[in-house]
Amino acid sequence: MENYSIKLAGWDEIGRQAGAVRFEVFVNEQNVPLEEELDDEDARAIHVLASDGRGIAVGTGRLLGDGHIGRMAVLRPWRGRGVGSAMLLALVDEARRRGHGHAVLSAQCHARAFYAAHGFVAEGGTYMDAGIEHITMRRVL
Repeated sequence: MENYSIKLAGWDEIGRQAGAVRFEVFVNEQNVPLEEELDDEDARAIHVLASDGRGIAVGTGRLLGDGHIGRMAVLRPWRGRGVGSAMLLALVDEARRRGHGHAVLSAQCHARAFYAAHGFVAEGGTYMDAGIEHITMRRVL
């Protein structure tokens, strides 16, 4: 069992930590332009933050008011250790708690199997977003 914790909170509380994880994964690793990674939705979304045993952020994601899950990011050393699954399940549970009938996300195609393993089903064809191939996926809640 890995030593990490999961927390749901607003951007005002965990945005600095969540933003640092997103910057490392999306901007540094995947070369997403910073102006495309940050948006006004952060202030209105509920965010999940995964932290290691010392309280250092290792992963993040968000749930928008319309049931869209996004900005899922886990630092490289923590991938494959259950952090992404724990964060995704927390966001799905929050979407269900808020009364959404389904959760939708825009999955990077390389992560399609990860989301499928959590009950998300691909819809339509692939498309480019920030220079990365994506596909829309939906899970009925």
